[in-house]
Amino acid sequence: MDTGGQVFSVDPLERNAAKGHGVITSMAAGNDVILLGTSRGWIIRHDFGAGDSFDLELSGGRGGEQPVHRIFADPGGSHCIATVLHPGGAETYYTHAKWGRPRPITRLKGLVVNAVAWNRQQITEASTREIILGTENGQMYEMAVDEVDKKEKYVKVLFELNELPEAITGLQMETAAAGNATRYYVMAVTPTRLYSFTGIGSLETVFASYSDRAVHFMELPGEIPNSELHFFIKQRRAKHFAWLSGAGIYHGDLNFGAQHSSTSGDENFVENKGLLNYSKLSDTAETIIPRSLAVSEFHFLLLIGDKVKVVNRISQTIVEELKFDHAPESISKGIIGLCSDATAGLFYAYDESSIFQVSVHDEGRDMWQVYLDMKEYATALAHCRNPYQRDQVYLVQADAAFSTKDFYRAASFYAKVNYILSFEEISLKFIAIGEQDALRTFLLRKLDNLTSEDKCQITMISTWATELYLDKINRLLLEDNSSIGGSERPDGTSEYESIIKEFRAFLSDSKDVLDETTTMRLLESYGRVDELVYFAGLKEHYETVVHHYIQQGETKKALEVLQRPNVPVDLQYKFAPDLVMLDAYETVESWMSSRKLNPRKLIPAMMRYASEPHAKNETHEVIKYLEFCVHNLQNEDPGVHNLLLSLYAKQEDDSALLRFLQCKFGKGQPNGPEFFYDPKYALRLCLKSKRMRACVHIYSMMSMHEEAVALALQVDPELAMAEADKVEDDEDLRKKLWLMVAKHVIEQEKGTKRENIRKAIAFLKETDGLLKIEDILPFFPDFALIDDFKEAICSSLEDYNKQIEQLKQEMNDATHGADNIRGDISALAQRYTVIELNEECGVCKRKILNGGTNNVARGYTTVGPLAPFYVFPCGHAFHADCLIAHVTRCSTQAEAEYILDLQKQLSLLGVTASNDATVGSNDESIKSTTPADNLRSQLDDAVASECPFCGDLMIREISLPFVLPEESDQLASWEIKPQVQAQKILPMIM
Repeated sequence: MDTGGQVFSVDPLERNAAKGHGVITSMAAGNDVILLGTSRGWIIRHDFGAGDSFDLELSGGRGGEQPVHRIFADPGGSHCIATVLHPGGAETYYTHAKWGRPRPITRLKGLVVNAVAWNRQQITEASTREIILGTENGQMYEMAVDEVDKKEKYVKVLFELNELPEAITGLQMETAAAGNATRYYVMAVTPTRLYSFTGIGSLETVFASYSDRAVHFMELPGEIPNSELHFFIKQRRAKHFAWLSGAGIYHGDLNFGAQHSSTSGDENFVENKGLLNYSKLSDTAETIIPRSLAVSEFHFLLLIGDKVKVVNRISQTIVEELKFDHAPESISKGIIGLCSDATAGLFYAYDESSIFQVSVHDEGRDMWQVYLDMKEYATALAHCRNPYQRDQVYLVQADAAFSTKDFYRAASFYAKVNYILSFEEISLKFIAIGEQDALRTFLLRKLDNLTSEDKCQITMISTWATELYLDKINRLLLEDNSSIGGSERPDGTSEYESIIKEFRAFLSDSKDVLDETTTMRLLESYGRVDELVYFAGLKEHYETVVHHYIQQGETKKALEVLQRPNVPVDLQYKFAPDLVMLDAYETVESWMSSRKLNPRKLIPAMMRYASEPHAKNETHEVIKYLEFCVHNLQNEDPGVHNLLLSLYAKQEDDSALLRFLQCKFGKGQPNGPEFFYDPKYALRLCLKSKRMRACVHIYSMMSMHEEAVALALQVDPELAMAEADKVEDDEDLRKKLWLMVAKHVIEQEKGTKRENIRKAIAFLKETDGLLKIEDILPFFPDFALIDDFKEAICSSLEDYNKQIEQLKQEMNDATHGADNIRGDISALAQRYTVIELNEECGVCKRKILNGGTNNVARGYTTVGPLAPFYVFPCGHAFHADCLIAHVTRCSTQAEAEYILDLQKQLSLLGVTASNDATVGSNDESIKSTTPADNLRSQLDDAVASECPFCGDLMIREISLPFVLPEESDQLASWEIKPQVQAQKILPMIM
């Protein structure tokens, strides 16, 4: 098969690799380190990563041919085990990358080691951990070596092939975690068999368990001495294996997590097993058995003759042949063997003197084609690298399905093709054969595979799919079938119902990409009204949806649409008249369940409903809704209240109207009205409807009490009395109203004159004394006899007499009170107090009674040798001038100016001091007052109405600051300032 370029290439790596130590007999590699064993018992180590090499002698100085039988290197290139054959037998050595001299493993002396299984998951540079060695005599040993110990920790026998003793030629080991323990998987090969061992615990425990159970093995015909076992390692985990056997290359995948039980009772971890027959490696009938084997991810490298044939592991075909450019001295034998470096991902071939590197160049690049040729489409897709490769896989699947007339499956695959076949070509394939349903499937799947950036293409395809759906629905309707829709599906639904459901789901999914106008025209042209309404709902064209439901008489569905949160509330108002006429109960219930509606905007709908005639016992739905708004929602809109009032007025029973009028809906609101309807409109309406009791209430509410009583007298005198009694703050009006009632009562009585008089007298008692007999006498005829009113008149006169006596008593009490007041005034003029000789002025602290003063207050005169002074009941005493100065200073500016003005007026009058300015005065001075006395009295009231130390003046001073603003200079003088000292300069004396 042409892979479009070589996957494997060969490059000479080292020509004289043996360095004169004989010829190369064995080779191993790991982590860019190559170990060569020579025919003279030397190990040559080439570290290409570090760029150095060195030689180790295993012969111990013994001469002659002592070839290295096998050499083994761990994946990290740190640990090495080699077996040397010499005339005395075989000896196995261990060496570390840091050691300069290998150490023999004494327990293995005389045993030929053919294979080593490394513990790849647990091995470290310092320790090999547990490893397994396979020998020529069919035994398996467990060994562990630590670099620091310079020798093996232990060597013990694990297992021996007793049933068919054969040389163990290949060993591989893998471990996996099983809870807190370790599960081991071991594979071993002999020339004829492949053995597998597995178990949990230590290696010794695992192999000991096979003492009482059968060993699982695979035996193939043929026997070859160079049988090999290889694992392909990726990310330190074995993925698949290959066994070079006599019958062919037995290979398979490894799944160490599988728990499949084999017939022998072992857990088999091998999957997808296969055998590559050697006959496929040659064009002739001759069977050629490879001399060596290496395994890559997708290929086998087989050493046949002097060439390496690369065989695809999946297709089992030869893809390449690698040839080698040998040195002249090694041409006779050619390539001896192959080995692999799993860590570096390289392969090596060697002859007696040279090393060749076999490199891999993206070996998986054409695997998609390999799997595609094998019709393993899922695996092929997994290995595709670009969209063009995936297109080819989809196209092959689509063509295969199309050829078998599986058109729906073909449509699904064609929809995934994006590059190598155009959309138009695929569509024409289905149109040409008339497969409309498959074409629709293709379009739907194509939509699934398009990205959001292909907006135009998505819209076009969606529109086309819509038309195909509509065409399919019409074709089903046209079919001659009684159940409309043809054959039933397993779930019991007809094909017609199923396609309708599918179409609606498509509309729902594509609502954002379909062109709204085009789609609605398509639905309308095909007569699909239900789908048109459904699509309108998806596009939130709720007006169309609601209009359709109203036409169908489906009130509940229309209301459900209007109640959706995203539906504009204006639609509620628009369709309210139609809905309330269609089903008033459901409509009003819907209104009551929605708190976002404005009842004022529903008034036209409610008035339309109210204008229609209704049965006597029928519940008035609009009144129910308005009562809900008024009572539950506390609606204050006058229009709503007016409409409810008008509907109440039209009812035969006016009890509901009266209850409504008596309710004070605005009560409790600050500065708000007690009712929200228009009283004038209510009055006109009630008068028009002849609801007189309601009119009386409205008149009363409007404080038109005379009109209320006058109208009430036409309905019921008792109602008139109640209205007259409502007036409480206006006694005259209340009396006037009662007189109106009294006049009506007297004029309406039809009995005998004496009977009428008795009823009038009884009516007076109901007024609770407000009306007297003389008030109602004018309402009686002039020829009425006075004898009929004798008792009432006498009773009235007695009441007047009692009132006169009471008034006299009150006058006597007032006269006695005036006498008492005059006596108190006389006693006040004689009031005095005693002043101690050493009494001090509260302001200047000088003696009050000291003779003479230089500061006599203006308007005052000295009393003998004493200066004017004031004494208060609390005991404080002040000189007149000191008190005036103190009060002026502590009072407000207006009060101070008033006091100074009084003093100025007294000075202008030239008042002289008199004896009555001190503590006492005689009665004559009180009776005869002058303007100066009035001014002095005003001054006394201004400065001496209360003690300045005990009254309000002192209380007001509490709020004043200790330091007044005008005393800021004095406050500044108390500041402590830092003292600045002059810096002293000391002279320096040398």
